[in-house]
Amino acid sequence: MGCVSTDPTPVPPQRAAQAVDLLSRLRSELAGVSLPLGIDGAAEAARVRDAAVAQLDDYVLPRYRSLDAPLLAVVGGSTGAGKSTLVNALVGHAVTRSGAIRPTTRQPILLHHPEDVDWFTPDRVLPNLSRTTGHRAVPGTTVPAERVGVDPDPEAINSLVLVAEQALPAGLALLDAPDIDSIADENRRLAGQLLSAADLWIFVTTANRYADAVPWELLLDAAARDITVAVVLDRVPPGVEDEVATDLRGLLERQGLGSAGLFVVTESALDVQGMLPAGAVRPLRAWLESIAGDAGSRAAVARRTLNGVVRQLAEKTSELAAAEDDQRHAAARLAGDVDSAYEQALTGVLASTQDGTLLRGEVLSRWQDFVGTGEFFRSLESGIGRLRDRITSFFRGRPAPPEEVETAIETGLHAVLVEQAAAASEESAQRWRQDAAGRALVTGQDPARLPADFSDRAAAEIRGWQGDLIALIEHEGAGKRTMARISALGVNGVAVTLMIVSFAATGGLLGIEVGIAGGTAVVAQKLLESIFGEDAVRRLAQRSQANLVDRITGLLQADARRFTALLDGVRDQEETGQLRTLAPELRRLAGREG
Repeated sequence: MGCVSTDPTPVPPQRAAQAVDLLSRLRSELAGVSLPLGIDGAAEAARVRDAAVAQLDDYVLPRYRSLDAPLLAVVGGSTGAGKSTLVNALVGHAVTRSGAIRPTTRQPILLHHPEDVDWFTPDRVLPNLSRTTGHRAVPGTTVPAERVGVDPDPEAINSLVLVAEQALPAGLALLDAPDIDSIADENRRLAGQLLSAADLWIFVTTANRYADAVPWELLLDAAARDITVAVVLDRVPPGVEDEVATDLRGLLERQGLGSAGLFVVTESALDVQGMLPAGAVRPLRAWLESIAGDAGSRAAVARRTLNGVVRQLAEKTSELAAAEDDQRHAAARLAGDVDSAYEQALTGVLASTQDGTLLRGEVLSRWQDFVGTGEFFRSLESGIGRLRDRITSFFRGRPAPPEEVETAIETGLHAVLVEQAAAASEESAQRWRQDAAGRALVTGQDPARLPADFSDRAAAEIRGWQGDLIALIEHEGAGKRTMARISALGVNGVAVTLMIVSFAATGGLLGIEVGIAGGTAVVAQKLLESIFGEDAVRRLAQRSQANLVDRITGLLQADARRFTALLDGVRDQEETGQLRTLAPELRRLAGREG
């Protein structure tokens, strides 16, 4: 990676604009990647997403928008590798300070030629870092040696300290990054951010530490990006330079970094200002000047790095599309658990309305109080044909109002509905807690418990259904003769009778055919037939059942929504389709610009 093409062919403005448009769409899609479920790989995918968005903001989009901007060379390395000493040597005087606490810890120093100030003062690159101007303290009677260098604004942390340096060639800026293995997470994060924004890397290591794992992780990333890299082997004891350099060169070649520039700095005493001898970094300085001094070389470095980054982004885009697929599959599984539990609840409620369960106990007692238990049944035995004529006289002194039957039905149905909903809620919560994807969503919550207002909402739906039946009966009895028959029993009396018939229907059969609860349904059936006729009763019962099913279904679905709403952050296939199609476009862009 030390060999740099000098092909001066520029990227046409129209092509650059097309690239910016594609990458802007990519940035928007990546920012929308949602990974709320704690499944395997989700945390790593989120890190990849955030890093990709940051790199687009910090480097890729700014570089495509300003292909002729100066190159940014980031100096990175491990703690104590000598980065600051190297930077000072490259500019010929003390700029950055060595030691554990220095400006680069939270205020990385960006050195640029005075002519390039307009490229770096705005937030063209690294837009999330503010800018401050550094003032270099020079040696003298009032400045101790350890204070020689840049004095940034102590309040302007997480900022770039801009320093104009005449000693640097125009077209190239140096950025001294924090240590890549800093004990502070924030410093390591900042170092990674700066390295991701680099056009080229100057990687500093030492004779004792060049095989450490952390630097090699970043170097391997450099190989994947195909970025131009200069590896500086610092503090090499005199006499072993060739031996150590040969070993490091072998490591670089085996890891795909054989073309990286390798520069050896022999260990030597520093002067009173902490400066290396002038000739220690001469080869590295000449290499940087050769790149900066030729427009073709600068363009080739920028294009090479851009292409490598875009190829990486294509792979990351495919990975994130797959990660979102995993999220959708997990969300579908969790939603299926909830659907299954609440469908079972619906089945349980409807079964109780159709198998005679609700026609026993209090409902049966109140119904018998309403219709009577002796004379009325004897009237049935005397002949169904005369029943219609006897309704008026029989019910003229009935002992119990229909509201008591209605209340008993409401109470019984309400109890069943709350019981089944509670079971569905508990089952859904249990399944989610047993699933890694759902566990994180319900941690710290108690989704198994029904909402405090569920009972009231269930009662309201039942009353609404009862009210619908009255409206249905009034509509069906619009004729004068039918209305007269309804009046004999009362609208409410007809309504509770229709409820009884509705509850007696099983598998499409009506109460007259199955005889549930000791003739209860038979009585109700014959009462309604005496008013509306057999076909109308069947139609009314079916509409009553359908209305009840709709109301119960809506109530249970609304409660299930407590769970499924937690899955709303998972994008569906239509929303993520663009992300998957962008990957091949990115590969074509990188290949076309290569």
